[in-house]
Amino acid sequence: MSEGPGREADDRDLQDESSQTSAPPGERGAGAPAARAFKDGRRRALALTLAALCAAAVAFGLYLGYNARFRRRVEKRVQDVGSAITGSATPTADPYALAVAKVEEDRGEAVGRQAAVEVPAELKQYKEPRRFLAIQEATAKENGIGPPRDFAELAAMIEAGHDLVEVPRLGRGYVLFGVGLVATGELTHYDDRRARSVPLFAGDDELKSYEDKLKADGARLETELKDAGDRLKALGKKERDARAQINTEIAAKKKEIEGVGEKEKLIADYYGSADARAELFKEYATLAALARDFGGRSYDLGDTASAREFQARMLSFARPPALAMIEELGAAYEEKFGRPLPVTSLIRTQEYQRELREAGNPNAANVGVPPHTTGLAFDIYYHFMTAAEQQFVMDMVAGLERDGRVEALRELRDHYHVFVFPEGRRPEEALVEKEIKDSGKGK
Repeated sequence: MSEGPGREADDRDLQDESSQTSAPPGERGAGAPAARAFKDGRRRALALTLAALCAAAVAFGLYLGYNARFRRRVEKRVQDVGSAITGSATPTADPYALAVAKVEEDRGEAVGRQAAVEVPAELKQYKEPRRFLAIQEATAKENGIGPPRDFAELAAMIEAGHDLVEVPRLGRGYVLFGVGLVATGELTHYDDRRARSVPLFAGDDELKSYEDKLKADGARLETELKDAGDRLKALGKKERDARAQINTEIAAKKKEIEGVGEKEKLIADYYGSADARAELFKEYATLAALARDFGGRSYDLGDTASAREFQARMLSFARPPALAMIEELGAAYEEKFGRPLPVTSLIRTQEYQRELREAGNPNAANVGVPPHTTGLAFDIYYHFMTAAEQQFVMDMVAGLERDGRVEALRELRDHYHVFVFPEGRRPEEALVEKEIKDSGKGK
């Protein structure tokens, strides 16, 4: 750093400024009033500048807000004009999706089985557990109601108008929540005596094509099995990991070959005679007829997704007394809590009942006339309900049971099972006792 005259001058300047600012007002000399005036003016100028900047910022913010609202109004006007020109309406939210979202809405408190509730006696199991199902079986027999064996038989019942009505996905106070979720889309005939499902075909050409495919699959698997055996022989005894892997592959191939053989035998058993083939082709035709025009909509049975949707729709049918009860409960629940009542199961076929049971649903009863196959039963899903919601529904259903209008049970897996007596009365006790005795004999 330089130590010449220039640095000394700088030091003197700093000393002077320091001495002036540190001196009392009376000792600042003759220039003090002018200095004060100058500083006051500078402060006023700064204040005015800051005020102007604040005003500008506020004005700019208001402008942006107005501009955003203006843009939204313009965009809305453009959409309206576009809709008027093209004839297409502005997209709106799906009412069904909104209803489902309302069912699943977070309540901010314990729900489902975590909520503390008092289960009415009417919704608990009887001391004689067979009595619950016996009451429902007796009702079905008393009213001459037989279960649909499979989807072909259910389609025939729907077409014939066998006292079945379609339950809309979104109705008065309720929403269908996962009805038909296990539907596979496979077109089959169900043999309830042997508990076996057999593929359905449109005719001889489709049947032959299926048989040819089975033969081709069998031949391919036999070739792959031989190849795996050759690879195993080529390995040394010490190559244990490789041998284990091929042995696993061989076991899997043998299982697949066995499966193909079972399918070939099944087809031979059920399509072996001309009369049997004609009956099974007729069942396919029944399904195809309904699929072509199902309330004004058609379904492609050759497409698995479309066939699955077709089956799920068939499973959304019920008998009129059941639908009336759903609406009665739903209307009261929605009025009380502002959300639709979730209904998860309606009519089922015997085949679908078996599929649910095999899929691990403990509520899918294995009895002569499962309640849901009558079209008189439905399930209410309380998984998302608070204690207050559950108590309201249970108390209402309990009251209906005391009046002899329904038979109900709080089931596992967060459901209330409700079975509606078609004539508004319970079946004769003698019939119920007979069903209990028959079920005890393992009928």
